[in-house]
Amino acid sequence: MNGAESLVKTLLANGVDTVFANPGTSEMHFVAALDAHPDIRCILCLFEGGTSGAADGYYRMTGQVAATLLHLAPGFGNAFANLHNAAKAHSGVLNLVGDHATYHMRYETPLRGDTAGIAAVISDWTRVCTDAATVAVDGAAAITAARYANGQIATLILPADTAWGAAQATAVCAAPPALPCPSPAQIAAAAAALRQPGAALLLDGVALWGDLAEVAGRIAKATGCALLCPYFAPRLQRGHGAPLIRRMAYRVADNQKLLAKVPTLVLCGADRPASFFAYPGQPSLPEPPGCAIFDLCSPVMDIGQTLHAIAAALEADGLTLGPQDRQPLDLPPLPGGPMDLRKIGQAVAALMPAESIIIDEMVSSAPAIVPALQGARAHDWLNISGAAIGFGLPCAVGAAVACPDRKIVVLQADGSAMYTLQSLWTMARERLDVTVVILANRGYQILRLEMAAMGFGQMGRNAQAMFDVADPTLDWVALARGHGVDAVRVTDTDQFVAAFAGAMAQRGPFVIEVIC
Repeated sequence: MNGAESLVKTLLANGVDTVFANPGTSEMHFVAALDAHPDIRCILCLFEGGTSGAADGYYRMTGQVAATLLHLAPGFGNAFANLHNAAKAHSGVLNLVGDHATYHMRYETPLRGDTAGIAAVISDWTRVCTDAATVAVDGAAAITAARYANGQIATLILPADTAWGAAQATAVCAAPPALPCPSPAQIAAAAAALRQPGAALLLDGVALWGDLAEVAGRIAKATGCALLCPYFAPRLQRGHGAPLIRRMAYRVADNQKLLAKVPTLVLCGADRPASFFAYPGQPSLPEPPGCAIFDLCSPVMDIGQTLHAIAAALEADGLTLGPQDRQPLDLPPLPGGPMDLRKIGQAVAALMPAESIIIDEMVSSAPAIVPALQGARAHDWLNISGAAIGFGLPCAVGAAVACPDRKIVVLQADGSAMYTLQSLWTMARERLDVTVVILANRGYQILRLEMAAMGFGQMGRNAQAMFDVADPTLDWVALARGHGVDAVRVTDTDQFVAAFAGAMAQRGPFVIEVIC
């Protein structure tokens, strides 16, 4: 057994059975070891940012760590932006990065770089293997690290000679240490704060779906507090039957209005809300003067234990959420007529099946599309938590691998989709059930809005050239078909309704380019 084989066996022994890969020469022994274990699913992504985005989406929907397989410092660099998104989402990702053999690193070769240095910038845990005999132990430690603190980025770097050198051991992961919890006194103080009229509980992470969202709903019922979540929350349970949790806004002015009469904001699994950017003459923080910020439970603490403790302190465990505490089903009629983004939201809400997963990378179009989806059938909503664009298509790959029986719908801007359009090829190869709605406004519309928000008026030639993607015009039907995915272009709402209904009725990847 060599080091690579011991690592693959360690992955399997510890429940890591999915690898999103973009390997090179330094990973050949690891590729051979994976080849000998068909019970590991290896998924090729044609760009490293696809591997990291897919591993993020996979973790968000399963709570299980997947691995990426990357090639030296440049490969890790290509994965960086979506690792940033994963880190902000507190997703557990295990990066396995091949590097030059230890004795070869002294030479100035083309791909030689500071792999450990670049990995340490974004990783919560980084280790360079030094001996083939310890690769299995190092791999087990990496898995433990990726699972810790509600999900972390763990990077294990394997010089080539540690992959091909002799090894014998397969290691078993240690259980991650228990996460810290607030003290009983802090829990009692938070419970008292939430009883104040107008108080709000800001939730994030695992508090936003499943059983913990139900606990949060009971806390709100017991106290009358508002339940809020960040605009870029990684995963949010929405639609029919979901506890009433209000998503905060993108703009600081809108959040100022939302929080204007909130005397106390209790944070559970969430960071203090702040403006997305700094703008001249505008505040960084949206809360009103005198609003008390109660930082009860940080994103790396035990969110579930904290919510249960608050519910117990409020004697809310026995409460039952009624229809008034949940989102009602409010399906809009099917729209028609000229193209309108509001009608796109209505059509998606009317036609999307229950338990769909929506991937959201459409910041500028969201205010028009999102409202209609609030009353849709039950679904999960995955957001671009780190705001590094190129997230939507790879995240959809990971979510589809994680949940093969659920419909994946990507609401995706055309400019950001170009960053990782190679993910369409992976969708085709793996026959993933993903419907991609490309909102083709022929530019980086969010930058036009941000330019105006910074106080600038009409744009000149240079600014326009940096914001438009209209000369030449992107052809998403051709781009999709070139990657093996069928596609259609629609120019009015009737065409969109027909195309989206057809996509919901069939399996497999499909792209709808919406000219808007």
